[in-house]
Amino acid sequence: MTGRTRVGIVGAGPAGMLVAVLLQRAGIDCVVVERRDRAYVEQRARGATVEHRVVELLRSHDLAAGLLAAGAVEDRIEFRMGGQRYPLAYDPVAGGRTHYIYPQQFLVRDLIDAFLAAGGDLRFETSAVAIADLGGDRPRILLEPDTGTGPTELRCEVVVGADGEYGVARRAVPRSALNAYEYQYDYAWLAVLAEAAPSNDCVINAIHESGSCVHVRRTPTVSRFYLQCPREDSRADWPDERIWKEIRIRLTLDGPWTLNEGPILSTSSVRMRSLVCAPLRYGPLFLAGDAAHIVPPVGGKGFNIALADAEELALALVERFTGGTPARLDAYSDTRLARIWRAQEFVGWMMDLVNTPGLGTREAPFLHRVQRARLERIFASPSYAAAFLEDYIGWE
Repeated sequence: MTGRTRVGIVGAGPAGMLVAVLLQRAGIDCVVVERRDRAYVEQRARGATVEHRVVELLRSHDLAAGLLAAGAVEDRIEFRMGGQRYPLAYDPVAGGRTHYIYPQQFLVRDLIDAFLAAGGDLRFETSAVAIADLGGDRPRILLEPDTGTGPTELRCEVVVGADGEYGVARRAVPRSALNAYEYQYDYAWLAVLAEAAPSNDCVINAIHESGSCVHVRRTPTVSRFYLQCPREDSRADWPDERIWKEIRIRLTLDGPWTLNEGPILSTSSVRMRSLVCAPLRYGPLFLAGDAAHIVPPVGGKGFNIALADAEELALALVERFTGGTPARLDAYSDTRLARIWRAQEFVGWMMDLVNTPGLGTREAPFLHRVQRARLERIFASPSYAAAFLEDYIGWE
């Protein structure tokens, strides 16, 4: 059985759903296929930092209601080192621009609700197993057969690959047609989600001889922590008692402060790496979000880059299908890669600022003092602080 649509979208994450909503509002037929069920997609915990330009993006498309109602405004960042606080307020440099903290799954839920309320075609538990015929103008998304009642392929004019790093979209591009630029860091982060009220009203980035610790509020009752650790560590190396002990050590202050602790809900090891695939187009297939690029979670950039990809791709498709003008769509890859590489540069710089390099080596004490000098420069130089905030908040 065969289904047909103008734009087939693989993946119901933030990038795929934003493309779908914007196309739907422009009257362009599209179908979203997602291998997971709706409950999983709407509860999948990911990043929560929404930078200024993405807040404005969502406002401009009347998609920010949930974020503005329930999101927490963040108007400063705090570093810690040597038992001391280094708080950096966004104003007056930022001119009123802020971050919001709004978990990714909440925004995905908002987008799904908007799409379905307007009659959108979103097929959960529908696995795309391959994308075929990319050499022509009628690509096909091949679907895993279900009970025999649904279509086994979806014929499209354009395919949007927003199914993440391990989805079928990137694999559909011949290796000879796709460059993958990758960098592996020599450490990992242990990502910890805890049922504990946030212990601070802004992000804490602690720089410590034992490794970094990042504390991010998620909701009024849930906090996220990241602990730098060796790449080879497993969950077995980090029992709950050790996790809380290291968090206490790395976030310690010489003055009064209380760390809120609670049951650990989940842990995972994040192999810190950066990846950029280029180009972001192969014939009628366009890549967006994690299907196109990966950044480490420091600074919360991955979620934001994905949404910016989605807006640019959706607006370019609208121009192509409603005005017959392909110029913006033809420029999509170059337009987005310029911004993606800028984000990669900033994330790499911040990784070096926050994470202790050379753990356990003779060079570690030297490199740790270089970190201190870099941190102190942010607070000593207004121009250096302004450059940092411009990229961190994301206002340009």
